[in-house]
Amino acid sequence: VIVFYRMYDCGFTKKGCAALALALGLNLSHLRELNLSENKLGDSVNLLSAVLEDPHCKLEKL
Repeated sequence: VIVFYRMYDCGFTKKGCAALALALGLNLSHLRELNLSENKLGDSVNLLSAVLEDPHCKLEKL
C-alpha cells in the first residue's frame, strides 16, 4: 500500500502529467499524498488537479 510518494525534482514534465493522471484514475484507493515539487509541470498540473475531483479519489495532498 502506497500512502506517500515523492517525485521531488525528478525531471517530471508536463508530458508525463497526462499519463500520471490516467494512472491515478485507475487506482485511487491507496495513494494519499503525491509530491511533485520542483518539476516543470506548467499548466498540465490542471490534469492532475482534476483527478482530485473524483469522489473515489483518496489523494489528499498534491
